[in-house]
Amino acid sequence: MVSISSWREKNSGSNENLIIEGDICTECGNDIFFDENRGLLVCEDCGLVHSEKYIDNGPEWRAFDADQKKKRTRTGAPMTYMIHDKGLSTMIDWKNKDIFGKEIPAKLRDQIYRLRKWQSRIRVADATERNLTFALSELDRMASNLDLQKNLRECAAKIYRDAVGAHLIRGRSIEGVAAASLYAACRMYKVPRTLNEIAEVARVDKKEISRSFRFISIELELNLNPTKPMDFLTRFISELDLTTECQKTAKSIIRMAESRGLTSGRGPTGVCAAAIYASSIIANERRTQRSIARVSCVTEVTVRNRFSELVENLNLGISLKKTSK
Repeated sequence: MVSISSWREKNSGSNENLIIEGDICTECGNDIFFDENRGLLVCEDCGLVHSEKYIDNGPEWRAFDADQKKKRTRTGAPMTYMIHDKGLSTMIDWKNKDIFGKEIPAKLRDQIYRLRKWQSRIRVADATERNLTFALSELDRMASNLDLQKNLRECAAKIYRDAVGAHLIRGRSIEGVAAASLYAACRMYKVPRTLNEIAEVARVDKKEISRSFRFISIELELNLNPTKPMDFLTRFISELDLTTECQKTAKSIIRMAESRGLTSGRGPTGVCAAAIYASSIIANERRTQRSIARVSCVTEVTVRNRFSELVENLNLGISLKKTSK
C-alpha cells in the first residue's frame, strides 16, 4: 500500500475527482491508503473501503530494465522549454534509415530529403518562434560550455520565454538577454558562476549582460538574493586542489568576516579569494595570489586588498610583513 498523497503525486493529471474529498477516513479520521494490487482506497486503521475497482491510468505493459522500457513506451520525449515548440512537433531524422533500421531505397531519398526540408521550414511559423529558435540554441551552447545541468537550462529557457512574453526583448540583443537569463538561473539555483564566466562564453560583453540582467530581474520580479562568498568556496577550493582542512579554515574566516561586516560592499569572489589565500597560509598549503586570482576571476590587487582587510580586522595569526606575493 502507498499513501494517497504520494500516489496522487505519482499520478498527477489523472481523474482525481473519483477520489473522496480529503485524505482522511470519514469513520475514524486516520489516513487513507491506495492498494495498487486490488485498486482500492482503504483506511489504514479501520479497513473501511472508500472506493473500489479504481481505474489504473498507468501503462498496461511491464518493463524489467531500461532498454525494455524504452522499446515498449509509445510516447515521445517529455516536453522541454529548450525547444521553441516545447518538443511537441514531429522530427524527421537525418539518417537514411526507416523505423526498422533498414536503409531507405535510393528512389525515395529525394522525396525524404524534400520532406525534411519542408518540415524544418514549417516548424518555425512566425518571428517569435524564429527568435526563440536562435536564442534557445545560443542558450544551450553557453550552458554546454559552462557544463550546467539540465534543470538549470530549463529554468533559463523559461526565464527567456517569460521575457519574450512580456515584450522585454525589443531594443536588446538576443544574445545579451539569453546570457542574462542563464546568469539569473545560476543565481536561482545557487550555482557559482560569475558574470565574467558568462561573458567569456557569450557573444556579448559583460556590461550588456549586466544591464539585461538588471532589467529582466526587475520587470519579471525574480527577487534574487545577492551572492555570498560562501557560494564560491567549494568550487574554488576544488580547482586549487586544496584539502578539506583548508576549506574549513576558509569557511570560518568568511563567517568571521561576515559577522564583522567586512563583506559589505565587497565583491563576493574577492572576499572568497582572500579567505582561501589566508587559509592556505594557515594550513601550510601555500598558493600564489596569481593562481587564486585566476581561478576566482579577480585581479591580484583585489586579492591583496581583501587579504589585508582580513588580516587587519581579524585575529588570524598572520603578519602582512611575512606574507609574500
